Amino acid sequence: MIGMNTAAIYILQTLGSLYLLIVLLRFILQLVRADFYNPLSQFVVRATHPLLKPLRRIIPSVGGLDLASLVLAILVQMLLMALTLLLAYGTTGNPLQLLIWAIIGVTGLFLKIFFFALIISVILSWVAPNSHNPGAELVNQLCEPVLAPFRRFLPNLGGLDISPIFAFLVLKLLDMMVINNLAAMTGMPSVLRVLI
Repeated sequence: MIGMNTAAIYILQTLGSLYLLIVLLRFILQLVRADFYNPLSQFVVRATHPLLKPLRRIIPSVGGLDLASLVLAILVQMLLMALTLLLAYGTTGNPLQLLIWAIIGVTGLFLKIFFFALIISVILSWVAPNSHNPGAELVNQLCEPVLAPFRRFLPNLGGLDISPIFAFLVLKLLDMMVINNLAAMTGMPSVLRVLI
């Protein structure tokens, strides 16, 4: 029976995290003003539209921020955590505590999206510079707002851009020092830490 619960938790976390990633990408793509007509952006929009449509009636956008998709990401994370706790311990836990853990989890995923987008961007700059592939263009649109502050302060080193190194450092420090500490301070169970 324990093996079945472990397998169910694994499947739930894998599929739930994949959908959560798509929902959070919807928020980020609008945040960075990515190309809406990119085929990957269209996929994200279509995948999230059924759940976002009713939420948009209640939660309007504010200042260009798609708050409905952010709320949906937190709700999906809460549901995912509650189901994981139910399978692991037989209880869903305190709703307020779940909300706090969900916000921590969504923030951690937010940082990870930028971290891995930067890794992809660096690799693409070596193997396919100036690529017009829709995926490469979308990754570059995601990374530009993260790299722009560092590029303002770093000297021009010819053709070498070292701004991703500093962006990696800041993102990893935020993950280690803020997200992990918040998870520990709020008593997040180890079975849920996989989700952040």
